[in-house]
Amino acid sequence: MKTSLTTQMEETLYYFLRENGFIAIEEVTTPDEQGIVDTLGCRLDNKQQFEWRCYELKVSKADFRSSAKLSFIGHYNYFVLPEQLYISVKEEIPSHIGVLVYHPYISEDLPLSGFFITEKKPQRQLLQVNEDELLYHLISSQAREVGKAKQTARGLHTFSTKQVYKELKKRQPEYDLFGGGANYYDRFIEDTQNQAIEALKEELEATREAYFQLEQKLDKEHRN
Repeated sequence: MKTSLTTQMEETLYYFLRENGFIAIEEVTTPDEQGIVDTLGCRLDNKQQFEWRCYELKVSKADFRSSAKLSFIGHYNYFVLPEQLYISVKEEIPSHIGVLVYHPYISEDLPLSGFFITEKKPQRQLLQVNEDELLYHLISSQAREVGKAKQTARGLHTFSTKQVYKELKKRQPEYDLFGGGANYYDRFIEDTQNQAIEALKEELEATREAYFQLEQKLDKEHRN
């Protein structure tokens, strides 16, 4: 489950890329087992050739330093970070990787929750995977999102009565109606709550880190 900060950054990045002429899609699996790009951007440059940009979103030091594979396979590659996290880890960022720093708006009445400042420009590199395969993965990811949106809009109307009944029957042995055991619904609620708790822990860590950096900054200004 994503934290609200991650969701805000992801949504702002999507519109940022769209405004700059990119096709943007989240969570794209890359060819050759190069991992999953948090957000992949693609557009035609002035030579009518594809320009690929990869964005990895991080909200905490633990997230930034995790062992998860970084899918920096594009021509230009970026970390997308909150300001205080960037201040904390900027010395650890490779020279060829760019940085977009997220700044939230104070007002909640605006259409987006924040904006980006390019704190560090990336260096262009050769595309690290086959372009035709990457294009296919981009199209597949877009088709996935369209399918999810259509299914959400149509709800159970996309399934026949027979399909719905079949799915319910598959889950029936797990639903202990009278025995007092853990029912399927109860397990779902418990899993959801556990995911929410972990997401809140991660966001709390990011908030504490931002507060600590701000406190240090104010203390330094006070001493000067």
